[in-house]
Amino acid sequence: MRKTIIIGLMGLMGLMGSMKAQNGTWTLFDTRTSDIGGNNIAALAPDNKGVWVGTYQGLSRLNGGSWTDYSMFNEKLKDQSINCMMTDNRGVVWIGTDDYGVIEFDGTHWTEYSDETRRLKMKFVKEMVQDKDGVFWIGVTLGGVVRYDGYTWEKYTPDDCGLLSDFILDIAVDRANRKWITTNAGVCVFNDRRWVNYTVENSGLPDNIVPAVAIDKDNVKWFGTLNGLCSYDGEDWHNWNTGNSPLPANQVNDIGIDADGLLWIGTSGGVAVFDGVDRWVVFTSKNSPLPAGNIYKVASDKKGNHWFGHDSKGLARLSGFVMPDKEQASPSVDHTSTQTPGTPVAHGPSDERVRINPHLQEGYVTISIESSSATVTFTNSQGKVVKTINGYKNNQHISIKKMPKGMYMVGVKTVRGEKKIKFNLK
Repeated sequence: MRKTIIIGLMGLMGLMGSMKAQNGTWTLFDTRTSDIGGNNIAALAPDNKGVWVGTYQGLSRLNGGSWTDYSMFNEKLKDQSINCMMTDNRGVVWIGTDDYGVIEFDGTHWTEYSDETRRLKMKFVKEMVQDKDGVFWIGVTLGGVVRYDGYTWEKYTPDDCGLLSDFILDIAVDRANRKWITTNAGVCVFNDRRWVNYTVENSGLPDNIVPAVAIDKDNVKWFGTLNGLCSYDGEDWHNWNTGNSPLPANQVNDIGIDADGLLWIGTSGGVAVFDGVDRWVVFTSKNSPLPAGNIYKVASDKKGNHWFGHDSKGLARLSGFVMPDKEQASPSVDHTSTQTPGTPVAHGPSDERVRINPHLQEGYVTISIESSSATVTFTNSQGKVVKTINGYKNNQHISIKKMPKGMYMVGVKTVRGEKKIKFNLK
């Protein structure tokens, strides 16, 4: 058995002067130092005993301190790209592959769906989730979405429904059992009857390529895009990127939410931990043992371990991490800035042309701006800020359905400065 490298963060303080005093222990696994099956980590599924790891070379499992290569038990997994995994409500592991569609494993028996894979062209399975009714939703690269209720299979493609693209990247299920499906052309929402789509043209998404989606306990949707992190609470959109937050890179590959509600964000430049409000911690190769480059997958288990899959340099585990107080966490941009994460920097009055376009019958307004983004605030006649939209984009819809009627001062802050306009909500 090869050795595993274990590095205590506090022990590194003498070697890395820039590292913040975060508690925890790093453990690194690659093919040189452990019996992991491969260094290209494409899927992670932690459980109570360890973690299932999908690589381009097959399926591995870490149980305690021992690795198992599951191609020994199913030869179809040998040198097979494992793109996603999930554990269903029976405890059965579902494995998404390149060549064999989905494969079930209950710990003893393997179940394959070769006929359905051929009929539905279910190669290159990218993502799988199980909704609140127990129905499986399977995202297929260049193959759309497949629905399986345990008895029948049904396929959705852009040719026969409202799906934006057949290039599926991620799927999540919200509190209302709606499926949020991210693609290379935007985000699609399906409630089992109708489709609603969001793109950069009609929402606050900063990019149409959306590799990741996660939904927190408050039903807020978090999207990882090629142009930063984005959230949507059903009314307002907020954006974070390298220009207005400590995010280590704008390419967000994966998002995980742990038991404490913290977001763990895997990017092309490292990992960010975000409380969703104002506290950040960033791990890169410069301040931690995390390998440099692309963190493709993130996951957290119930024991407080956090797992990071690199696209070419193996697996990292962080144990015992505790989010620091706000004073000790990373600043939003720098130590002198007072801006809120997700907002642009602005100084003084703006010469930018700003226009409010009311659509009162439809229950929303839009604001025309010249800059790429803005922070918009609605302040009522008593001087109270009743709505704030960070990362606002030109002519994005702002819901006013729940706002009391009356006079408002609308502040629009961009990189060119700030402008205030009166708005009467009749």
